[in-house]
Amino acid sequence: MSQPKMPVAVTMGEPAGIGPDVALMAWAARKDQSLPPFYLRADPGLLAHRAQRLGLSVPIQMVEPEDAVATFGRALPVVTGTHAIEDRPGEETSATAQDVIRSIEACVTDVRDGRAIAILTNPINKANLYSAGFDHPGHTEFLGALAERYWQPDRPVKPVMMIAGPDLMVVPVTIHIALKDVPSALTEELIVETVRIVAGDLRQRFGLPAPRLALCGLNPHAGENGTMGTEDRDVIAPAVARLQAEGIDAFGPLPADTMFHARARETYDCAIGMYHDQVLVPAKTLGFDDAVNVTLGLPFVRTSPDHGTAYGIAGTGKAKPDSFIAALRMAAILGNPDAL
Repeated sequence: MSQPKMPVAVTMGEPAGIGPDVALMAWAARKDQSLPPFYLRADPGLLAHRAQRLGLSVPIQMVEPEDAVATFGRALPVVTGTHAIEDRPGEETSATAQDVIRSIEACVTDVRDGRAIAILTNPINKANLYSAGFDHPGHTEFLGALAERYWQPDRPVKPVMMIAGPDLMVVPVTIHIALKDVPSALTEELIVETVRIVAGDLRQRFGLPAPRLALCGLNPHAGENGTMGTEDRDVIAPAVARLQAEGIDAFGPLPADTMFHARARETYDCAIGMYHDQVLVPAKTLGFDDAVNVTLGLPFVRTSPDHGTAYGIAGTGKAKPDSFIAALRMAAILGNPDAL
């Protein structure tokens, strides 16, 4: 397996969470795991203290992104850009919010400038960022705004969240909104736009020439012909018809409660849910340790571990780097399919 010529850029994420832990653990296991090279945009002092706390022998070397690949075999490459941050695992604070935001922005510009092939974002605490002027519901929406700023300011970018595991890939049409707001937010146009992006990225980046896309119904039993809610009949079904007319292999709406057993999963490549938990619950149940958060619809590749900050175990050595490693490998493959 050959290594990419450019590294994956990894954001610092929430410094009091397990982002530093899993990055350090992944580098320490790089030889056993045959990892693609990466660097972190983070505070080197924080990483050195966290490594010591975890009992890991991880040399830290400050580099520029273009030197990360050559450095990766002997030291963890770190690119500066944040203030000095005290290592206080598990202690929530908004004092580091600007550094977290700057790390994300810097990694995006690294990809734009051809210094990295993809971005892996470590988990953030959105509530901490709001105090620093962060006005996006989450990572996904922020990356969409950065894509508009740096790539296409003349037209909007619609980022789409995918959770990709070894046994299931899912996409929610609506993401970080309250459940009570889903029916009014769910429109035929939103479904069509989302599924178009999913179909396009599965073809272009995942190598599926004709992806099969199963759409969940919103209501129990997919509305039971309008007797349990009319959204399935009046919104989702017309969207499916439009997609099929465009040549996209989409079908549904299907009752969500029978879509995720093993035989059902054999009939599609990706499940499209109408709201966040409808599809993320089965995806995380089937692949919690090795599922990856992938953002579709962006002009760059972004992946992320499929877990949160996990303050309760930060700095204890109990975190598992499996999802980070899976996200790193997927970032390298999607960013440069011919390199691996």
